[in-house]
Amino acid sequence: MIRIKGITYLVASLAASVSLSACSTAPTSSPSSNTAVADVKSQSQSSELDINATIQANADAFAGCITTLQARARSEGLSDDTINSTVANLQFVPKVIELDQQQPEFSQTFANYFNKRATDWRVNEGRRLLQKHRVLLDKLAQEYGVPPQYILSFWGLETNYGSYKGKMSVLDSLATLACEPRRSSYFTTELMQALKLKEKYNFDKGTMVGSWAGAMGHTQFMPSAYAKYAIDGDGDGKADLWNSTADALTSAANFLQHLGWQRNQRWGREVLLPAHFSYDHLGAKQALPLSAWATQAVVQTNGQPLPAVDINAALYLPAGHTGPAFLGYENFNVIMRWNRSEFYAITVGHLADRINGGEPLKVSPSEQPRLSREQVKLLQAKLNEAGFDVGKPDGVLGRNSAAGIQAFQRSQNMVADGFPSPEVFTALGITL
Repeated sequence: MIRIKGITYLVASLAASVSLSACSTAPTSSPSSNTAVADVKSQSQSSELDINATIQANADAFAGCITTLQARARSEGLSDDTINSTVANLQFVPKVIELDQQQPEFSQTFANYFNKRATDWRVNEGRRLLQKHRVLLDKLAQEYGVPPQYILSFWGLETNYGSYKGKMSVLDSLATLACEPRRSSYFTTELMQALKLKEKYNFDKGTMVGSWAGAMGHTQFMPSAYAKYAIDGDGDGKADLWNSTADALTSAANFLQHLGWQRNQRWGREVLLPAHFSYDHLGAKQALPLSAWATQAVVQTNGQPLPAVDINAALYLPAGHTGPAFLGYENFNVIMRWNRSEFYAITVGHLADRINGGEPLKVSPSEQPRLSREQVKLLQAKLNEAGFDVGKPDGVLGRNSAAGIQAFQRSQNMVADGFPSPEVFTALGITL
């Protein structure tokens, strides 16, 4: 999804883009974790009050903000009719502020994420639509270099192949976020782009519905992406991403091409790792030539050697060493430019493979306990206390946490995959 999000809290990020091997020795301890652990409870208790206060403050300031937005619209060259009839009547949406401010209480495990999205229904529906839209999709593959199965996979994940495009007013949502100081500049720009799209294509406000953050249409483009990459695929003179499948799929192909899609390359693949694998190179920052992975006895899921092609690949372990392993190629990075989630990129790639006739995963995603933010904060505090500095406990499993976990695992002669497994919690004296 082409959108701006709040804090991303996905366990997938813990093995991503981290030079984990650099942390084989314990760094200096940070200040005592006691204060950080004590802070967890008070922070949790105040979060709901903070959100309510933010909603009320934004509601109180909204009328004045609309006046400012009208002036901005005038400076952007929007018509008096748009300024006086549309901008003047934009509505504050409290739910948008609530969704923007809230951080999920629990992490999302890869098994939970993947199994809900790479479903048999999506595979079968994707295969059906591959046949239905074969002529268009083959044309797009020839022109933009993006194979049909990938365009369908994005479509399937974003809106269930167009069956659910969101129901919230894009203009009201964007106005609400533009008037919230935290990311006002970004969302003001997006609102102006949405207003220009309304004028250019004479869209009705009721047509312009989407997500709470303003993503819209079959492929959930933000207004700026819509303005820059949307294509009139059916030749009716209008790029309508809500009502025209041809427009939406053509626009997706155009956008992926501009993101750097590599023609004639796949996204990556599931692989099998040998016993006693070192896990020295994990994530995007530790990519190696495919030949280097082959020398480490990494093979395809059918046991065959990796292809002898001159490309780089990065290793991802979204569920730790007990789950599936993936090598991501350059097109994996392109998918990540569409949505900055490793879970999403892996799922897009695998769903595309399945739509194209591929097999299910060789190694099923292992079920892991969902971790609450407070559990993660405690984990981080305990790592700090043990001398593995991961920074201030914040409940978000990012690069520092992954590096600290791996360093701790090595100190305990555990498999050093940087993953917050139950064994890591137990070794730190934490009961899940």
